[in-house]
Amino acid sequence: MQSVAVRLICDREQEIREFQPREYWIITAHLQSGRKPFEAKLLSRGKEKIDLEDESAARNVLNGLQGASYLVVKIISRQRKRRPQAPFTTSTLQQEAAGVLNFPVRKTMQIAQQLYEGLDMGKEGAVGLITYMRTDSPQISEQARQAARDFILDTYGPDYVPSLPPVYKSTGRAQEAHEAIRPTLAERSPDKVKSFLSRDQHRLYKLIWERFIASQMNPAVMDATTVDIQAGEYLFRASGSVVRFPGFLKVYKEKEATETVLPELHEGELLTLVDLDPAQHFTQPSPRYTEAALVKMLEEKGIGRPSTYATIIETIQSRGYVVKQEKNLAPTELGFIVDDLLKDYFPQIVDVKFTASMEEKLDEVEEGGTAWQSIVEEFYQPFEENLEHAERVIENISLAEEQSEEKCPKCGRYLTIKQGRYGKFLACPGFPECRHTKPYYERTGVSCPRCGGMIVERRSRQGRRFYGCSNYPDCDFSTWDEPSPHNCPDCGNFLVYTGRERRLFCSNCNKKFEEETAPDENRT
Repeated sequence: MQSVAVRLICDREQEIREFQPREYWIITAHLQSGRKPFEAKLLSRGKEKIDLEDESAARNVLNGLQGASYLVVKIISRQRKRRPQAPFTTSTLQQEAAGVLNFPVRKTMQIAQQLYEGLDMGKEGAVGLITYMRTDSPQISEQARQAARDFILDTYGPDYVPSLPPVYKSTGRAQEAHEAIRPTLAERSPDKVKSFLSRDQHRLYKLIWERFIASQMNPAVMDATTVDIQAGEYLFRASGSVVRFPGFLKVYKEKEATETVLPELHEGELLTLVDLDPAQHFTQPSPRYTEAALVKMLEEKGIGRPSTYATIIETIQSRGYVVKQEKNLAPTELGFIVDDLLKDYFPQIVDVKFTASMEEKLDEVEEGGTAWQSIVEEFYQPFEENLEHAERVIENISLAEEQSEEKCPKCGRYLTIKQGRYGKFLACPGFPECRHTKPYYERTGVSCPRCGGMIVERRSRQGRRFYGCSNYPDCDFSTWDEPSPHNCPDCGNFLVYTGRERRLFCSNCNKKFEEETAPDENRT
């Protein structure tokens, strides 16, 4: 399972390295109905959807829009329901805790274990606050369902209680031995237990409690509106939604449940154009896996089980195959080498479909449907042959050591760059006679604006990347933004890269620049 996880991360990294970004432009019309502003995006020319590949194409459209009137030609309003999500399983809890609370998978499981085992609730004594936290079933007991419905009725009123309880189906080969992760008592709200819990315990319990209560509530009702606006031969579109009845959103706020409110518009209405905004964009590769995204992918492909996700992620990092860069998982040189060797000599081990199939067979063994001896024999015979072949052919693998420009202060040798559990570090090649080591910082080639030293990439205690002067602690200059090789023409401060599109920005005078028109270089 660990090998498949490394395979997924290596494959994604290769995709990112080979990705060729494609330029495209979006034109936004800033409009007014009366004095109420809103935005609409360019959609098409006539009935043909428009694709602006470069600035020239965007300028041609802007020229074609000169003097155009903006007329509302169609308004479509419809009511839709947003249904609550199921109570948490292990994987969905790990994903949501990562996205909402910024918890690593291991931390989520450690705190969930504490909530499950029980905490001192004062006069109540030690109380288990949640059900078992290793489960892939979204089902809950009838007793828990009724308790939730009673709580919702008493707290929020009858409009929030569905006539029929929601039913959530298991996915794949979910085992029904355990319920979904839920509070042991619905009426034990987060506010009631807050004084007995640590901050992180309370935050995770609140997430679990709210998700469970919300899962038993009525859907939210949304009014969704789409407005088509004709401007000459071009068509713009504006979309918005308003929550008419909050339903489960009364308890559990979802990220995507934000409102975009449009003013009251009418077909045939003539709008006022405030501004046309052309914006350059570039297509982006699939992002690197976060811990939560990797758990989701493993679950979708049938790799691992609720009890193993955290262990898989911890193992591939502790063995140095993968490092965490901010929130993202990136393969190391060792990870690539191991993945290549496994693909060459043990193709089944890193094959996603084979591993998922083996998981299913092991489930059948657990359920008593298949004898384990036949499955082990089927796997082990070809594996033993591959292992013997690999032992004959593969030589000991050692990573090539890169020599740095720094000398060891103890013995004078040039320090080498090594890959450790927590990333790269500098070490004296004279080990074990000389054991000098120090952190390794990536040089940016940009000079420090305070002392003229080198700006280097560093890591905070929480693993977040930042940039600081190599002369620290004598110079304590630092910034979260990546420095660029360009200086601001007005104040002389170096420009930094901001956003996914890496636009240049001066943090001193708040001016933006495009890379190709950026001022003089600031390399040392």
